[in-house]
Formats: sequence, C-alpha cells, structure tokens
Amino acid sequence: MRLSKALHDKLMDVRLRDKLVAEGKITKKELEEYLKSIPDESKSAAYTPVADVPASQRH
Repeated sequence: MRLSKALHDKLMDVRLRDKLVAEGKITKKELEEYLKSIPDESKSAAYTPVADVPASQRH
C-alpha cells in the first residue's frame, strides 16, 4: 500500500505534473482532486525575512 501511495505522489510532483497532464497520463480533474485533498499547513509555516538570510546563502 505504501508503494502505491508513493507512486501516486510522484505522479503529482510539481516538477512532473504539468508534463504528465500534457501527455495525458493524468487528467486535470485528477490533479484538482489531489490538490483539494492536501491539508492546509499554512498555520505551521515559518516566515523567514530575506534580510535575515546572509547574502551567501541566497539563491
């Protein structure tokens, strides 16, 4: 069961999903349903001002 979920999550990886939708390997509806199923974790996010990040560590 864990392998199946890992493979499904890989299909929805932001780096791959637009390509997979374009190729017809996943549908826009499947993508929308997946995005709706992701829990909102914004309350646990940490804000780091850019000024606090040393210039050598900025990308």
